[in-house]
Order: sequence, then structure tokens, then C-alpha cells
Amino acid sequence: MADVDTLNLLSTLTADGASLGDAILIAVRLGDLGQPALADQAYKIWIRFNPEHPQLCVAHFNRAVLQSALGDNAGAAASLEAAIAQNADFLPAYINLGGLQERAGLQEMAIATWEAGANRPGVMSGVSVGYAFTCLKQIARVLGDMHQTARAELALQRAADLDPRQMDVIGQLVANRLAQCKWPALAPNDRVDRKALLLGVNPLSVAAYSDDPLLQLGAANAFIEREAKVTPDQVRQDRRDAPIDLTGRRPRIGYISSDLRDHAVGYLMAELFEVHDREKIEVFAYYCGPESSDGLNTRIRAAVEHFIDIRPMSDDEAVQRIVDDGIDILVDVNGHTRDARTAVFARRPAPILVNWLGYPGTMGSDYHHYIIADPWIIPPEMELYYSEAVRRIPCYQPNDRRRKVDETVPTRAEAGLPEDGFVFCCFNGTQKITPHVFDRWMEILKRTPGSVLWLLDSNPETNARLRDAAEARGVDRTRLVFAQKLQNAYHLARYALADLFLDTTPYGAHTTASDALWMAVPVLTWSGRCFASRVCGSLVRSAGLPELVVDSARAYVEKAVEIGADRQRAKALRATLQANRDSCVLFDMDLLADKLEDLYGEMIAEHQAGARPRPNLANLATYLDIGVSLDRDDRESQAEPDLHGLYRRELELRQRIKAMPADGRLWEGGDR
Repeated sequence: MADVDTLNLLSTLTADGASLGDAILIAVRLGDLGQPALADQAYKIWIRFNPEHPQLCVAHFNRAVLQSALGDNAGAAASLEAAIAQNADFLPAYINLGGLQERAGLQEMAIATWEAGANRPGVMSGVSVGYAFTCLKQIARVLGDMHQTARAELALQRAADLDPRQMDVIGQLVANRLAQCKWPALAPNDRVDRKALLLGVNPLSVAAYSDDPLLQLGAANAFIEREAKVTPDQVRQDRRDAPIDLTGRRPRIGYISSDLRDHAVGYLMAELFEVHDREKIEVFAYYCGPESSDGLNTRIRAAVEHFIDIRPMSDDEAVQRIVDDGIDILVDVNGHTRDARTAVFARRPAPILVNWLGYPGTMGSDYHHYIIADPWIIPPEMELYYSEAVRRIPCYQPNDRRRKVDETVPTRAEAGLPEDGFVFCCFNGTQKITPHVFDRWMEILKRTPGSVLWLLDSNPETNARLRDAAEARGVDRTRLVFAQKLQNAYHLARYALADLFLDTTPYGAHTTASDALWMAVPVLTWSGRCFASRVCGSLVRSAGLPELVVDSARAYVEKAVEIGADRQRAKALRATLQANRDSCVLFDMDLLADKLEDLYGEMIAEHQAGARPRPNLANLATYLDIGVSLDRDDRESQAEPDLHGLYRRELELRQRIKAMPADGRLWEGGDR
């Protein structure tokens, strides 16, 4: 039963002249007393006694917040609808109502609600524009999750027009165009110029857009500065200088990832967790992805000694858990990808922080100490492109030798493929298909009569766009065949129908390449300068086919045409992969785990000796500015013969304006 003080508070609301402010103060007081249901009643009473109040919408809105917290989503929705009925220009109600509808699985209804909010004619003030912007972002996010990229692009474009300074929206807009194969991906307008577009691109999309590693490094650093800043108070658990004493215990290795589930990274890592040597290291997995109980997630949970779900934890709470676990090496298996917890790493909860596997490139941060690669992905002469110290294992990418492959292989006719024609395939995501890559593919098809290009199905609009592009280049549109998306076991089985996998660049095949090689489909790739463009070359070489890693666009086309004209050679390449599968470095998970564990030991020894590396961030804003200035649609940076020369000339020009310190990359310093 409510106490006397509570009853007095509620009775105040029925007195003449009780203001909305009184109702808010009483509701807050009741909430502080641990009585949210009575706080809800306070608003209900005030609303009943003030049906004509000009700010009635605020009371309905506040009540909806309480109802939602109490689990009464239907009541909350009704209150928000009442708020909108009382004041159709009260945009916060649209935002929250759409959120409730989305959580109820009513995505199209949520989109319609947010559209109604964004389209209110009263959206003129700065505050209202901000709310309209939020509505449009919500629409784009939900449509993106629904894989309706064209509709999402319209919402993102409107949001960018409202506020072109919002880099996250700019980044999503460009990523959306990449996924739709809308070329050029950077489409400036009166509100957003080319420079603003490129500066807003997420580092993962930069990797798909350009093989300029200095641009990628600068973009990664700018993204870190923008998205993962921490305050001095937030690093109170800083353990960067914590001693690592291994007396009586094993090194504690923590992996943070949102992808330990039915995801490419989950497929790659599952067996690694099973073969890690428990006598050498103690493994902790910190999961931060969507709620999951699929087969891979269950398998990984069973394989690691400690599986901790940090999804519901704040960054500070996650850091405290990692600190309490006494982690020695914390491995970032997300990097600049979706659902990453970069802010956790920024708080330095472990003495050694490592970038590996989830993101194909440098983090550009001042707290990731190492990046794990291999001799092909980052040879010594390319270490200047990374803020982290480079450490290598024989082949960078783990794989799962227990991956399931369906026993039934479809016929070519069932897959829509010609019975006798040569089948080139590429099952990379459409965001990796650039106009330069597509031009090369069309030349290959023209020079290989009867051949087809087998691509992964995207959506009807993007498929049609690619077929239109083929036709515009003089290739029959029917020679592009799209493979319906299937569960992985069935997808792997149909690889048997392909003759040669044609890689993309600058972001090449990673998991898709190892899938093809596991299924004995040869992969042709052109390795560039950047991490993402060199992974496939590492995999192909590690599988025993170094001759399929070429060094130019011309060599790529000629090699593809040569193999397409020689069925016996294609079969011989397949036979080599089949013979090597059980012995090659690519699929030797015991070797990878052993070398990785040794590497962890070396990192700990360096820390104990006071020799842990310091990230190099010198002049990165300048490199980014130069990279943006050099970018053009007609220039494929991977084909630029003297990229360093271009940068050095620009560095010299900037030195004339403002002196720059030597940076250990391309700039050695000099007089002004």
C-alpha cells in the first residue's frame, strides 16, 4: 500500500492549478522512491484533469516512457499515439512510437511512422530538424537490415541533405551505393561535396573503394578520433603498464568479437578455439554480437574455457569484467566492423592489445600495439602502412576443416549454368565489385566464347544494374548468372559447378576464397598494396597455387582467358588443390594455433622487457588530406606505379606551408 507521503504527492495533482511541471516533479519523486507504476499513475491523473492543456503531448510522451519501462508496450504505444493526436508536430513521439513498432516486428509500420515524422511541414527549427534527421536514420537502419538498399539510400540522402556534417550518415550512404554497384560510389551534390563524402566513409568501405594504403591509414585514424574517444575518467582501469607475471599460471588471452556465430568470422574461428593448446594458454571469448544460439555459437561456447556475453554490458562494465579476469592479451576480432566495441580497447583493459582477423587493415589507433598478418599480406616493405607493429604467422587466416558440405551437388541446368560453357564465378559481396573489376570481367567473357560469370544473388535492382552494365560493354546480359543465397552447406556443394573463381580488388575474397579452395576451385587474384587486396593472394599461395597470384590488371585478364581456353589446365589446377587440401598451410589449423600461441608468448616477453611497440600516428591527418586530394573515379590506385612519389610531392608542398616532423613513413623532415 502507498505510504502517506505518496498519497499526498498524488493528491496534489487533483488540486486546482497543478502544472505540468508539478506532475513531472511528482513522477520523478515517485520514481526515485522505487514506485514507477505510481509515477505512471501520476501522469494519468494529471492528464485526466488537464485534457485541454497545450503541453498535454509532453505528459503523454513521459507516460509512454514509464509504460515502456514497465513492459506495457501496448499502453506506451497508445500514449504516444495520443501525444501525436494532441500535437502532430511533436516529433519525439514519432521516434519512440516507431521504435516500439519495430520491436514488435512491424517494420513497415515503423517506417511509415518515422516517415510521417520526417515529413511534418513544421520541421523548420534546429531542434525539429534534428528529430527529423533521427527519423530518417531509423528508416535507413531498418531498411538496411531488411536488405532494401534502394529505399535505404533515399532516406540516407535526405538525412545527409538535412545535416551534411554527420559523418556516420555519409559513411552509410557511400556503403549503400557500393552494395548496389551504383558507380561512381561517391555522388556529390550541392550539399555534400566529394571530399566530405570520402572523409565520411567508414574504413571498411574505404578498403572496398581504394587500394591506397595511406588513405586507408589516415581514414582509420580519423574514424578512431571521431568515434572512439574516451575521457580521462574512462581510463581509470588502464592496465597498459600492468606487469605480466606468469608464475603458476598460463597466459590469459581474450578475444572480443560480435561474430562468434553464423558469420564468416565464426566459420573461420570455430576450429581454432577447439585446437588451442590449453596447456599453453587460457582462452576467454567476449561476445558482443546479436543474441545467438546457432550451431556455430554453440560450438564456440563449448570450445573455449570462458565464454562471456558482454552484449548487455556498458563499455565500462565490459572493461571491468576484462580487468577482473586479468587478461594479458586482448585481441580485437572486430576492428572497424559492425557492433565493434572499440571503446573498450580505448580504455586499455589489458597490457597488450592486438588487431587480428575481423578487419582487414590497420586500426589507426594509439592503443592497438600489434597487427597479426603473414609474409605475403604485409611484407616488410609495406609495414609503413600500419600504425601497429606487424607480427606474422605462416598464413593469417584460420579455417574450419569441419565445415559441413551437403552431399547433393545440383546439376548445371538446375543452377542456370551452361552444360558445356566455361563457368567463371565470384561469390564476393556486391560491395566489392568496382567498375574497374567489372570492365576486366567483361573483357574476359568477350574473349572466352560460351563462358558465363556466376555471381552471388543480391537483389533484383542490383542484378539488373549489373546486367545493364554488361550489355553496355557489349556482353549479352544473360551471360551473368546469379546464384540464389543458400545455407552454407548447400552453397559449398555447388562450388563443384564452377571452373575458375575470379577475385575482386581492392577488397578481395577472404572467407569466400578459402571456401572455393576447400572445394578445389582455383582462384585467380591480383594482389595490391592494401591488406584487403592481399589476403586472397596469401590464401591461394598457401593452398599451393602461387601462379594464380598476379601483379597487374593485364596479367589478371590474360591468365583468366588462358585458363578459360584450356579445360585441361583448369582440371589440373583443381587436381592440385584436391591433392594439397590435407597437407597445405592454408588448412593446417594445428600449425596456425601453435604459431599463434608462440606469437602471444613473444608479445608477452616484449612487454616484460619494456619493449612493447608504440603505435606510429605521426602526420596521419596530412596523409588523409593528400589521399583525399589524389582520389579520382578514373584512377585505379592499385594500378598507380608510383604512389609513394605522388605522396612525397604533396608532402613537400605541405611542408612549405607548415613544418612537419619526420614520421618514419615517407616524410623524413626538412627545411621550410
